[in-house]
Amino acid sequence: MLVFLAGSQAAWGGAAELHGIRVSTDAEKTRIVLDLDQPLKHNLFTLDKPHRVVVDLLGTKTASQIKTGDPNGLLKQIRYATKPNSQLRVVFDVAKSVQPRSFLLKPSSGFGHRLVIDLVPRDGVRQMAAPKPKTRDIIVAIDAGHGGKDPGASGPGGLREKDIVLNIAQRLAKLVDQQPGMRAYMVREGDTFISLEGRAAKARRANADLFVSIHADAFHDIRARGSSVYVLSQSGATSEAARWLAKTENAADLAGGVKLADKDDLLASVLLDLSQNATISASMQAARKVLREIGTVNRLHSQSVKQAGFVVLMSPDLPSIFVEAAFISNPSEAAKLRDSNHQQALAQAIMRGIHGYFQESPPPNTKVASLRRPRPPAPVQHVIRNGDTLSEIAERYNVSLSRLRAANGIRGDAIRIGQRLRIPGAI
Repeated sequence: MLVFLAGSQAAWGGAAELHGIRVSTDAEKTRIVLDLDQPLKHNLFTLDKPHRVVVDLLGTKTASQIKTGDPNGLLKQIRYATKPNSQLRVVFDVAKSVQPRSFLLKPSSGFGHRLVIDLVPRDGVRQMAAPKPKTRDIIVAIDAGHGGKDPGASGPGGLREKDIVLNIAQRLAKLVDQQPGMRAYMVREGDTFISLEGRAAKARRANADLFVSIHADAFHDIRARGSSVYVLSQSGATSEAARWLAKTENAADLAGGVKLADKDDLLASVLLDLSQNATISASMQAARKVLREIGTVNRLHSQSVKQAGFVVLMSPDLPSIFVEAAFISNPSEAAKLRDSNHQQALAQAIMRGIHGYFQESPPPNTKVASLRRPRPPAPVQHVIRNGDTLSEIAERYNVSLSRLRAANGIRGDAIRIGQRLRIPGAI
């Protein structure tokens, strides 16, 4: 429905002019747009018996007739009245009680100043107040190292790192996609070259929850062997923070809804530091689980997670790990890397680590988080101190003496200092 207000307001001097009223309706609301020649102040309120929405336009007058269309849906009729003190009152007769909301818009896209009034049925407000939360898949970004013009390290018989790690990455992606509530994103799907910074950027654009970069190590001494897992070092984080703060395109879109572009340097630095510390902690948690699982299928070069300033790990808001599957320069490990069964075993080990990490720390609003079963509370224990008696302990925890004895395999009343007693039924 379109309603026009004809006539010029030039005679009113500085008074605002209402050019027209546009009305549209969707499933949730009726939107009324008042087209103006300048911004103005207005008062908006509702009246009952019958239901009406009233807007007083301050500093506005009209002697023109408002043309109204036929009653339509929620909005039944539009009426007006000129009031003293340069005020125009517009009344919207509505079919039922509504919650009105209004806001002003500046000129844009061919339109001038506008006052927008949304009429939302009050029963609709109640229905929309508690929408059913939507869940999403966890996204794991899988980065096969090197590619294209960059073959990576080489091993016996012309074995190339870029080929081996792509095979492992593809196997891992299939395993991720088989997990309920998880989805893989391949940073490199074929034999293509992607810059180091570009890899992390692609993962962030995909809204990944974890970035896993897969490589094969090499060393001049062919005896070097074993798998390793890395996360970003603190020195790498510090240098990356400086780079992020220096680039407006980075400062504008830090994850988690935090924007850095409008913050002063000190506050932006603090916020970024907090984000990076949390990210490194999450990365370390995931890395430990992956390292432990890889250790079941291959010898470990280091028994603990390492930290380094690898560029692909430097997203300050995306947990990231760097997996060195094995030493391609070691003949025996190169033979394993070439074997499809060992590639599958490595992919499965990485998957078990990823799965364990997300089972322990699922991102909010994900299907994995919604399906996660709460852990049973840890049993309450009491450490015997000097002067404790079994009957006093039972009374303190409101449990029968017989249950306390049965839970701890005690036949009499003898207990010793330092002994730990399990308290049945307590949380």
